[in-house]
Amino acid sequence: MGFRLELTATAAALVVFGGLSAPVVLAQDSSANDGIALPTIDVSSSRIGDRTVGSSTTIISSEDIERYGSQGLPQLLSQQAGIQIQHVSAGTNGARDTVDMRGFGASASSNVLVLVNGRRFNDFDLQGFDFSAIPTNSIERIEITRGNGGAVLYGDGAVGGVINIVTKTGDKRAPSARIESAFGSFRTKQVSGDANGSYGPWSASVDSMGLTTDGYRDNSRLHQKAMNGDLRYTGAEGSVYFNVGLDDQKLGLPGGRKVTTTSSQLVTDRTGAATPNDYGNKQGQAYTLGMTRTFAPGIELIVDGSLRRKDQQAELFTSGTPYNGVDSKLTTASFTPRLKVDTDMWSLPAKILTGFDYYHTAYGSDRSVDLASRPYHVYDIKQQTAAYYANGTLAVRPDTDVTVGGRVQFNTLSARDAYDGTAPLPFGSADAQGLPLDRNEWQWAAQLGLEHRINSTVSLFGHVARSFRVPNADERIGQAIAFNWPTPTPTNFDLQTQTSHEIEGGARFRLGALDLQSSVYDIEVNREIFYSPATGTNINLDPTRHWGVETTGSLPLSATVKLTGNLTYTRATFREGMYAGNDIPLISKWTGNTGVVWNVLDNRLVYSALFRYSGQRRLDNDSANTQPMIPAYTTVDMRLSGEVAKISWAKKLTWSVSVENIFNEMYYDYGIASTTTAGTFNAYPQPGRTFMVKTGATF
Repeated sequence: MGFRLELTATAAALVVFGGLSAPVVLAQDSSANDGIALPTIDVSSSRIGDRTVGSSTTIISSEDIERYGSQGLPQLLSQQAGIQIQHVSAGTNGARDTVDMRGFGASASSNVLVLVNGRRFNDFDLQGFDFSAIPTNSIERIEITRGNGGAVLYGDGAVGGVINIVTKTGDKRAPSARIESAFGSFRTKQVSGDANGSYGPWSASVDSMGLTTDGYRDNSRLHQKAMNGDLRYTGAEGSVYFNVGLDDQKLGLPGGRKVTTTSSQLVTDRTGAATPNDYGNKQGQAYTLGMTRTFAPGIELIVDGSLRRKDQQAELFTSGTPYNGVDSKLTTASFTPRLKVDTDMWSLPAKILTGFDYYHTAYGSDRSVDLASRPYHVYDIKQQTAAYYANGTLAVRPDTDVTVGGRVQFNTLSARDAYDGTAPLPFGSADAQGLPLDRNEWQWAAQLGLEHRINSTVSLFGHVARSFRVPNADERIGQAIAFNWPTPTPTNFDLQTQTSHEIEGGARFRLGALDLQSSVYDIEVNREIFYSPATGTNINLDPTRHWGVETTGSLPLSATVKLTGNLTYTRATFREGMYAGNDIPLISKWTGNTGVVWNVLDNRLVYSALFRYSGQRRLDNDSANTQPMIPAYTTVDMRLSGEVAKISWAKKLTWSVSVENIFNEMYYDYGIASTTTAGTFNAYPQPGRTFMVKTGATF
């Protein structure tokens, strides 16, 4: 079956103030500048800037990450319009959390494309990207681009949107070092450190983090180590860089809390574990080598390649006896040269990015009763993708930019299963060998975007786009019913590629100090890939629709006080089939955030507060919309922080005290309905009030 560690236990827009980043534009308003200026874009770490025209975008700064990132990156991302999260493992620091953009529920991790320094980091399995593997102190900024448009530059999986994590480098930075320690609820301890320096054209940086916690629930312990390093040479005509990322994770998997029509473990045993022995471990490595070269003014070549390796081990138990062991290895190699051109076309400023992407992925997974036993299934899946893409933005007028882009991608797949019926089998029953599959397929993506600045106050934007998503290895393995005894059904690995079409329109406003952005989108998806807990299979759904309204803005009330916030309405429904008109599970229709930052004594004392609201959502496995709903919840986080200027032995001292969920809201944002009993489900409760204290020094 498709292996999911999480499931071990069976329209009007309302405007509130919120964070907004200005769009990247080719042409400035003519009233402000008689000339037309092209923005500088760091293409070695991002292609995002070349396609913001027509899209809803947000940039999270390193200051925001430091202020609000204590609960992990997924919790930080959920403060942005259009993003929801699911806590399914009861871990902390964002371990195994699912980030959902524009309403994809259980399949969200495969419909949000995550990049690190502009390179794909989504893995070819169901786990998706593990945000806890990136030390937060290594992040320079996070770029968010919503919707289908990212598929042109990055390929499949960019359906809900793209999240690009840009890490720090030592280039053009004064030499420095920092160490920080933290402790908090559930015996949480964390130590992090970073250092950077340069010598002539050479620069280097390294960031690391170590965390250990018991977690809120029994068997939700987490031990996490991560490191990111960067070495580069920067000359007059270009640069050469080498980046390495390492992580190691040990995570307990407590399962759910059972709720029936007559009893509730959320009341009697909220922190208990249904699976007190289950665990999942992971070790990751990532290496990137690249160079940039400027051949002439406005013409730059970027060539890079990467090699990533992820090893995972997990064991699941029933009544203390192991019944499922998984030992998987995933290796991904890529080569991604691209050419950036800033020029004039028909005497109009233009920006063109074109390139070639090649990815080779090898996935091997042994399935056994336990990790000490001989495997009964040995899966071997290889996928290669080769794509050419081009994206161009043209300033057709001083107040109007147009972007056009397209991608053609060729996918090759080979899937095999070696079955050993003599090996120990779960519950002593027979299974069947998977049927071999070889498949070649062409796919394409396209986008057309427009940005028009009516005046210095109002600008309009919009785009139409097509994207696609190729099934991953775990989804293919789980295509047919596993362990369907006494007549086992062999998997044939045969899932269809998911496609989607999107239209989006919006406006940005600057009214004095007030910034606002609001957009409306509509995505129609065909053959959406979906994990069905009812059967333990992965299937292609009947046609679905995802649409909504996202509004965000910011307002400085004074030189020392700033309000931020957003409000989102999200709908995801079945368009056809037996569930036509029903809501897709695990998606809140209404979500919103409001925050305040008050520099009480400049940077020496800063107060911040964040109010988060998430509306009710359907339980996983409730496509019929007949089961109880996950309740809405509201949490409030508060933080005091400050810094002490240079002292004799350090450049700066920092401190913070934060309290999350200060009013002790008892909530959960993930639950799975029973397949047989109405009103019965498993919930995955989240912590009540927690605290964290941090101290740090910069040298």
